[in-house]
Amino acid sequence: MHAESSRGTPRRAGFRRSARLLALLGGVTMAGTLAVAAPAAARPAESHATTSHAVAAAAAAPRQQVTSGGAQAGAVLAAVSPTISPATTVRYTSSPQTVSCASGYFCASVWDPTRGTWKVFDLYYCNRYTLSYWQGTGYYYNNQYGGVRVYFYNQSGGTLKSFTTVGRGSYNWDPVWSIRNC
Repeated sequence: MHAESSRGTPRRAGFRRSARLLALLGGVTMAGTLAVAAPAAARPAESHATTSHAVAAAAAAPRQQVTSGGAQAGAVLAAVSPTISPATTVRYTSSPQTVSCASGYFCASVWDPTRGTWKVFDLYYCNRYTLSYWQGTGYYYNNQYGGVRVYFYNQSGGTLKSFTTVGRGSYNWDPVWSIRNC
C-alpha cells in the first residue's frame, strides 16, 4: 500500500512525476546544446541560396568565440576553402595579380582562409561553373582566344559582367554565384 501525502496523492506517484519532469527538462536542455554544438554537416541541409554566401561570410570573418545567453559555448567559427563545381585544376599563389594563365584558359583567384594564400582555378572546358565560399575581391585572367565571351552570374542567374577582352582584372566575388567561360 502506498503512503499518502497530505493532499491525498501517493508519494511514489509524485516522485515519478518529478523524475519524469526532470528527465524531460534534461533532454530538452541536452537537445538544445547538441543543436548549437553540432557541426554544419550534421545539421539539416539548407538551400545554397540561403546559406552559401552567409556561411562563407562567417567563415571569412576572424575566428571568434560564440556565446549563447551570455555564457561562452567555446565553439569557434571554422574557415571554409573556396570551391568550384564542376571541379577543375587548382593551384595556390601568394601574388594573384601576376599569376600566369595558359593560353585558352580563364583563370580566377580567390582568397583561401584555410591556407592563408590565394587559390587559383584554371577553367578550360566550356561550362557554367558554380562557386562556393568565394568572398571579397579577387582576380581573374582571361587568356582565351578568338573572342570567347566570359560571364559572371548572380544568385538568380542574371548577368553581372560579360566580356571578351583578353587580360587581367579584379572583381568582388561576393555577388558572383557562377562563371561561364564561353
